[in-house]
Amino acid sequence: MKYKLPRQITSPEIDKVLRKEVRKQNIEVLRLTRKNLKEIAELSEVIQKFGLPEYLVCKKLPYDLGYGVFLHPGARPMPKDQVIGPYAGDTSIIAEKIRPEGSYAFTPIENIHLNKKEQQFFDKKNKFHPKRSYTFQIDAWKHGNFTRFINHSEKPNVVAHLFYAPSNACGLAKSVIEVIYFAKKTIRPGEQLLVSYEDEEDSYWGAVKIKPFPMTPKTFQLDASLRIVERSS
Repeated sequence: MKYKLPRQITSPEIDKVLRKEVRKQNIEVLRLTRKNLKEIAELSEVIQKFGLPEYLVCKKLPYDLGYGVFLHPGARPMPKDQVIGPYAGDTSIIAEKIRPEGSYAFTPIENIHLNKKEQQFFDKKNKFHPKRSYTFQIDAWKHGNFTRFINHSEKPNVVAHLFYAPSNACGLAKSVIEVIYFAKKTIRPGEQLLVSYEDEEDSYWGAVKIKPFPMTPKTFQLDASLRIVERSS
C-alpha cells in the first residue's frame, strides 16, 4: 500500500498554537491510556511495514466509489472500543476560506485567531488582520494511511475521537491533539468499516459538492474469496 504514514506530521510551531487553542476554546481532548498507546505503537510498526494490519482488507468498491476498508472474512469480530488507527496526514493552519485539494482533510479545530507573529509565519501572503479565522487541518491527500479509505456513513461502526499523547514508554512522540478511530460497536468479519465524517453532514458534503452514497456496514461485504458482495442495507 502506498499510504504508510502511521501518525500525523506536525511541527513545534503548530503545536504551540494548538495548545493555546485547546485551552482557549475549552476543547475536550481525551488522554490516550497506556493500553491505547501500546496498541497505537504496535499499529504504527505494522503500517510502516505493510500499510495496514493483516486483519483488514482494502478493496476497490463498485460504482466509482473508490476504495473501502473491510474486516477480513477470516478475522475475529472487532470489539467495541478497539483502536482502528490514527487519522494520519500533513498538518497545517490555513485560512478558513481555503479548501483542501481533495476530500481527505479533517479539521479538528476551527475559528483560530492568530496574533501578528503567528500570521506572518503561517500566512505570509496576506497582511495581518486580527479578525481573520484559521483552521487546523489534517490532510491525508498526499500522505496518510489506510484510515483515509474508511468511507462515510450515517450509520457508522467506527467513531473518531480527539486525543492527546503524553510522554510514554512506547516510543510514540507526544501530540497535542490528534484524531483516533475506534470501533463504535462490534464489527463483524466481512463488514466494511465506516465513519461519519461530521456531525453536521450538510456542512461537509456541501463544501466538497459531493452527494454521499448511502452505505451501511452491510451494504458491501467481503465473501470468503475476498470478493465484494452487495447486499441490501
